[in-house]
Amino acid sequence: MTLGDGVTSGSSLMPQKKNPDSLELIRGKSGRVFGDLTSLFVTMKGLPMTYNRDMQEDKEPLFDAFHQTSGSLAMAKAVAESITLDEKTPMLAAEESWVVATDLAEELARSGVPFHRAHQIVGQLVLESLKSGMKPSSWTPEELSRFAPEFKPEMARLLSPLEGMKSRELPGGTGPNAVQTALREAEVRLASLSSSLA
Repeated sequence: MTLGDGVTSGSSLMPQKKNPDSLELIRGKSGRVFGDLTSLFVTMKGLPMTYNRDMQEDKEPLFDAFHQTSGSLAMAKAVAESITLDEKTPMLAAEESWVVATDLAEELARSGVPFHRAHQIVGQLVLESLKSGMKPSSWTPEELSRFAPEFKPEMARLLSPLEGMKSRELPGGTGPNAVQTALREAEVRLASLSSSLA
């Protein structure tokens, strides 16, 4: 992920570095807003019913918190819109790691292998692979079945992270369809909020 030049600054030491100033400032503003909240709590604490002169002090922290939060949200939007995602790097890292181990263990469990045993089998597969320098994609369906008879040849599809994600297609899950549904729902909520604030 790379942040845009408009929301970063150059490093005084490293020419290639982009400092995420905008995000650091948002983080800093959160302390100020929490301070406003604390101020408001202390001012309003223990006041009896109806208006008290103390309450003239509630406006400043309230308005400041609103101003700082609004500005931070606008900056967060600018940062999000400036981001460039590099999809190849994380995909390559996922394919070379054993992030698929849980998917394999769960598939074995779904096929009737007790999960404790499935966990052991996959753990042994990962250990053997690390010792011999093998990546998940190095294994063929036949080799997988020879390693442990509990592995069926069709389970080799789960050696690809993209396949494993498909097994998590439930509300709130990380499967591609579940994520797309969540994104659509979030867009509807954001549009509703935007129209109500307009």
